Amino acid sequence: MLNAEKKIKPKSVGGQAVIEGVMMKGVNDIAIAVRKPDGEITVKKEALKSNRKKINKIPIIRGVFGFIDSMVIGVQSLMFSAEFFEEEPKEQKKNPNAFERFLDKNFVWISVALSLAFTVFFFILLPTVAVDFFEHLFKSTIVLNLIEGIVRIAIFVAYITAISQMKDIKRVFEYHGAEHKSIFCYEHGQELTVENVKKHGRLHPRCGTSFLFIVMIVSILVFSVFEWSNLFYRIAVRLLLLPVVAGISYELIKWAGRSQSTLSRILSAPGMWLQLITTREPDDQQIEVAIEALKNVLVEDPEADNW
Repeated sequence: MLNAEKKIKPKSVGGQAVIEGVMMKGVNDIAIAVRKPDGEITVKKEALKSNRKKINKIPIIRGVFGFIDSMVIGVQSLMFSAEFFEEEPKEQKKNPNAFERFLDKNFVWISVALSLAFTVFFFILLPTVAVDFFEHLFKSTIVLNLIEGIVRIAIFVAYITAISQMKDIKRVFEYHGAEHKSIFCYEHGQELTVENVKKHGRLHPRCGTSFLFIVMIVSILVFSVFEWSNLFYRIAVRLLLLPVVAGISYELIKWAGRSQSTLSRILSAPGMWLQLITTREPDDQQIEVAIEALKNVLVEDPEADNW
């Protein structure tokens, strides 16, 4: 295995593990590769919308857009992969009512909204409410925000650890490892074969897990600028500043992903440690799926694909 994956050329390729598969997003396209129950690999590929490329050139704003965009693409990818593993095909009603038609038409956006609500409640609202118990012990805004950040990180780590024990999630985390290893192989300029991919590590500095951890660190710094006032004020401040935190965090992880400096490695380290939980070593068949997804988003011009 390569030592810390040094001396690589970061590429504008990212991905996500799905049910028995991998989604990869390149400069121009998105591809989802899934191994069906019969063993065949099926691939769905579609072009990225042009407005994504324009927004990706605007610092901070691209981080906010990228956060929402990744959630939408993630839900769509999971829906596609889940279709192959439904125990019974869904029966379409001949005359669905207006509410059912609304749900069918807007399922992706409803799912994204629920995911955002879950994230905001458990990682924004719950920590700041919990720290109210410490308010009579500490008067420093910085200390209280630091405690809030520690509580937020503890909830996140506990959540990740808990779901990692689920059998189906373990499979997803194995595909997550396959995604990272194949991207590392590509960034090293090596041919995308199972044997080459297996040589690489499964911990990647640009992983979504690392991004979320950086969000939590940045939130401590940003929220500390504002006074520790009543609960409703704090909740309002955190909700309003969430896009700013996401934008700054994106720029930091983008810099850390292409830098080989000591500072970038320190910044990436906590997120990489968390990936020890969110990724697992994949088998050859899982690597084959990740390679298939990756090959479908590569571009001919190597310079156009640089991070």
